[in-house]
Amino acid sequence: MIISVAELQMFFLAFCRIAMMMIFMPVLGGITIPTQVRLVTAILLTMVMLPWQPLPTGTAAMPTFEVGMAIVREMVVGFFVGYVAECSFGAIQVAANFLGANTGFAAGQILNPTFGSSGSAFDSLYLITATLIFLALDGHLLYIKAMAISFEVVPLNHALPQFSLEHTARMFATLVASGVYLALPVIAALVLTDVSAGLLARVAPQVQVYFLMIDVKLILSLVGVAIAFVITLPFMRDILLQMGPRGLSLIGTQ
Repeated sequence: MIISVAELQMFFLAFCRIAMMMIFMPVLGGITIPTQVRLVTAILLTMVMLPWQPLPTGTAAMPTFEVGMAIVREMVVGFFVGYVAECSFGAIQVAANFLGANTGFAAGQILNPTFGSSGSAFDSLYLITATLIFLALDGHLLYIKAMAISFEVVPLNHALPQFSLEHTARMFATLVASGVYLALPVIAALVLTDVSAGLLARVAPQVQVYFLMIDVKLILSLVGVAIAFVITLPFMRDILLQMGPRGLSLIGTQ
């Protein structure tokens, strides 16, 4: 079988879209995964998702400039689908940052080599928990399914969809709000603690409220997080399950 230049161009366009999605793929696309492994995985996924279908005889190859524009289009589509996955984990990190900033844990930053960032102990706790939930839900398979569906929503070498700025802004605002909701039960308990500390300072000025509240808030935050997990874990699960549909909604499905 003779492979034409036009067929190779279509295969490369599909590879560009999938490779861009692989950059943002949770766990399998992390910086700890060697570049060669991610590259080979993207090639294999392209071969599986885009079975080799010979083009009609005599199909002309696209000019160089047209190929370059097509590559940009495919990378834009892959970016929008993949970046939503990045932001889904980012919403969970927002909750961890809120907790770290309000409990004092943010004073001790810990390097997380898996995600290539530093944060408080709450950052590591929430991100590791989210990763375990993601794997338990077969989230990597759901993400790959979203990759395949993207070719149905926006076919190869097709014009870019009409992106809705309002829909995009609303989606990212929802993700940020979800992160705040995850931290809200513990933050509410800490606010009540601060109010109680203020009342105690007015009633008994001789008490060193500031130093007393440091230990109280640390203990309360740990106990509060353990109790709040009953509420936050199902909510975290919903955020991760909606990762693929949210990404696809940006490129055409509502």
